[in-house]
Amino acid sequence: MTRHYFVLARRCGTHGLAQGLATATLLISAAAAQAVGSTVDVQVVERDTGFTLPIHPFRGAQYVAGRPGARYAIRVSNRTGARVLAVMSVDGVNIISGQTAAWNQGGYALGPWQTHEITGWRKSPHEVAAFEFIALPDSYAARTGRPNDVGVIGVAVFGERPIVVRPGPAVSEDERRGRQDESRDEPQGRFDDQRGRHEGATGASAEKASPSAAARAATPAAAPLPGPSPEQDATARSGRRSAQEAQTRLGTGHGAREASYSSTTHFIRNSTRPLEVVSIQYDRLDNLVRAGVVAAEWPAQPRPFPRSGATGFVPDPPAW
Repeated sequence: MTRHYFVLARRCGTHGLAQGLATATLLISAAAAQAVGSTVDVQVVERDTGFTLPIHPFRGAQYVAGRPGARYAIRVSNRTGARVLAVMSVDGVNIISGQTAAWNQGGYALGPWQTHEITGWRKSPHEVAAFEFIALPDSYAARTGRPNDVGVIGVAVFGERPIVVRPGPAVSEDERRGRQDESRDEPQGRFDDQRGRHEGATGASAEKASPSAAARAATPAAAPLPGPSPEQDATARSGRRSAQEAQTRLGTGHGAREASYSSTTHFIRNSTRPLEVVSIQYDRLDNLVRAGVVAAEWPAQPRPFPRSGATGFVPDPPAW
């Protein structure tokens, strides 16, 4: 089966920490890491400030604290010398197709040592809808009837199968022309991008084995897994969540449209299972502090008028 894999048109730049965030850093551990993953590094970047959100490990999971209303990007860096495929999801939704996320779907191809910033839901080869932290009921997943996996960013990483070209036996010009004449009326095979081989044609509707035909092929749906249906599972889990809890939790919204250029490429996976799956959960900082994820002490709140009744002018500071 043929899939569409995207390559972003430009690499991301390096972002510095905005000076205005000095106060915010008091609320988090200065020693917190900023990336997770081994095959790839995954970071969450607040776009309006350039601040890379610190990673907080807790009970085997990784967390970041999002700020409601802030736009963010997922920065993925390939740490290997070979091309990799990053199938990415936000809130359990594939960020390219909008399908409920699965490993066998399309993703972004990264070249050796390459870094990309993914800034939104892919709407076309030249446009995305920005990722932004928003209340869970207003998130894209919740608005499309899938609220149960809101609050997590996922990256499944696949290696690429090397293409080996084996030389065939020498063929004379007369033999080559004879073979062409014999094959003119035979149906052409269809290239299977997932398995990296040709399958025999089954009728007149079979496609020719060419990259352009592969790029136009529709992505088939994943085979259903045994057990409860997704609808039954979603109903059971949603019943365990209160409306009040949902209002205070963060999700990812379908933000404003903005330019983001990409092109398609072909990528043959070297396995059906990913090399690794990176998972980063997120929520509001106060929720993470309340849950014990961020073991930070809130600083004393500064008062704009500590002595509201004081009068007079500004005195000199004490002598050194």
